[in-house]
Amino acid sequence: MRERTETMCALRTGASIKGAIRRCGIFLAAAAGMLAAGLSVAVPARAQRERPALKITGYVIDAELDPATHHLTATAAVTFTPPANLDVVTFGFHPALKIDKITDESGKVLDGERTADGSVRVTPTATFSAGQSLTWTFAYDGVITGDEDGPVEGLKLAAIQEPISYLLYPARWFPTTGYLTDRFTAEMHIKVPQGMRVFASGSTGAPQTVTLADGKPGDEYDFKWDKPGFPGTVIAGRYVAPVSVGSGNVKVYLTVSHQQSANQVAETAQKEFDFFTEDFGELETSHLNVVEMPDDVAVAALAPELASIPGNRVGDKSSVRWLANTIAHQWWGLEVSPRTLDDAWITNGMSRYGELMYVEDESGRNALKAALEDVSAGALAYDTIPLSSAGHLDPFSPEFQSMTLEKGAMIFHMLRGEVGEPMFLNILKGALSQYTDKGMRAEDLERVAEAQSQQELTPFFAQWIDGTGAPQFTDKYAVYRLGNNKGFRTIGEIDQDLDLFRMPVDLRIETDGKTVDQKVEVVGTDTQYVVDTFGRPRRISIDPQDWVLKTSPDLQVRIAILKGQQLVAQGDLVGALADYQKALTFNPQSSLASYRIGEVLFTQRNYQASVNAFRDALRGDDEPPWTEVWSHIAIGKIFDITGQRDRAVNEYRLAVQTNDNTQGAVNEARQYLEKPYKRPDSD
Repeated sequence: MRERTETMCALRTGASIKGAIRRCGIFLAAAAGMLAAGLSVAVPARAQRERPALKITGYVIDAELDPATHHLTATAAVTFTPPANLDVVTFGFHPALKIDKITDESGKVLDGERTADGSVRVTPTATFSAGQSLTWTFAYDGVITGDEDGPVEGLKLAAIQEPISYLLYPARWFPTTGYLTDRFTAEMHIKVPQGMRVFASGSTGAPQTVTLADGKPGDEYDFKWDKPGFPGTVIAGRYVAPVSVGSGNVKVYLTVSHQQSANQVAETAQKEFDFFTEDFGELETSHLNVVEMPDDVAVAALAPELASIPGNRVGDKSSVRWLANTIAHQWWGLEVSPRTLDDAWITNGMSRYGELMYVEDESGRNALKAALEDVSAGALAYDTIPLSSAGHLDPFSPEFQSMTLEKGAMIFHMLRGEVGEPMFLNILKGALSQYTDKGMRAEDLERVAEAQSQQELTPFFAQWIDGTGAPQFTDKYAVYRLGNNKGFRTIGEIDQDLDLFRMPVDLRIETDGKTVDQKVEVVGTDTQYVVDTFGRPRRISIDPQDWVLKTSPDLQVRIAILKGQQLVAQGDLVGALADYQKALTFNPQSSLASYRIGEVLFTQRNYQASVNAFRDALRGDDEPPWTEVWSHIAIGKIFDITGQRDRAVNEYRLAVQTNDNTQGAVNEARQYLEKPYKRPDSD
């Protein structure tokens, strides 16, 4: 269901597509999510990517949150090891925070300079020596409402407010380096007004009553995570009593407005946690808090023992996949992390694929195949550079997200098809056990996979990590009758356009009698095969179970639409229209492409052209089916805007008659039957 829900999120009123796409996770998944022909090979990235760098090993943070004034006051003692002879130390830091003082371990004040992106450049008082460990203390404060410019444009990563305050690790609310790669320990002491609960990694017990800076009573929550990891997220809010099911190790905290869905969320989260524990192995801690976040936070809160769910997903079917991906990150991203950003596809990709594995376990193979269609589109949307060079991209860009999440997921899916189910799970457990609390490189995963499977997998990893592109298979064959009633012989050739491609591919021959499955080692642009069957072949399918990432005209439509959605999220409506039009060149009957065109034109207030596009969507291939109900609603809105109420009412009635309530469509149509749609003051 998620694929329908997430593609619908950009519609709603038609007036805030950019914000809607961000809220619905296009950023994460390009779906997010967590959002890429000819085969090229890149060697240097895997050989030359690591250089000596500043290494933060631990923090002691004291912070006070004042939601009434959106104010944060904090001190952070940062323990780190710098490279020898480093002249200036640079820390990432939230632009809205003001540093009051920086001191070294002797108490001497250090000079700090803010850069354009908010980072802090600090000049040491003496030259560093090799292996030297230092502790500098930063005292800082500032107002963070969530509306000011943060470390990542367009994403809310921190806000101090009622009823939920949050400081996510990527918000850089404390001095940081090595996002996603440099592991650290953390001891945190967080003060909040009474009545707020605080969540972070490694809770040490019940809160203590304290006096806040304004003289009012408050509570201090203490946390200590002493294993190298990413305990850098804090959530504080006014939540009702926690709900748990089963063993009770997973607890769900929701606000009063969503408490009626607490049991449903708790059951889903517990099932997913148990599923991943069985497939991936035991975590270092079996405790997990699932905490509600504000609706407009499109980024999951990821920290040991902590997962999040936006309020607008609570009770929604899309929450199943959101939670599965977020919980899978407890293993892939937190227990094991990428050694460098070039390796982020391992953890991002396996978290996405863990989500799909859960979908398959709950809803069957057909549900997995449906989800793989969207994942394949994301995998190839920006497939212009190898995954082994992804670290050169901005980790919050659509390109990085699509490559590491979607193509990463497809690599794990193909690996599963290559080595088989039992061996695949052994590889996952082996990787997690060998690299617990460590960074993993692509080469490390390859070694584990070969050791567990006893197979030579270098060609597989070289092809999909160091190369780009995917094959488009075509098949030509002839069938001959064998003498003496021995059946039929099919002599065929599988063609594709990647000269360096090499991979075993399933071939299915459906006959008058028994269906025959055969694996063919496809090498190069043309590969011959011979299959004998007793019955006459009626249909031959290449890769019928979709174990291989491959392109097709239908996938090109999905890719063009996906890229258009991402351009809308970035505010480039002209570029988005071009991509949507490109989708129509691949499939002129694509209802989704026409619908997306109508959506953008509606935002531009080009109502006549918008109506024409929505009419084209209704005359198209009806894929996905929700385009029908929402096209009628969109046309009805345009008639209301242009003063044609009778025609608007007719469209809303047609929408209701579809009985398709995807994303509340029928409910919205009935609302506009009662009261005409009014265009917002601004789009």
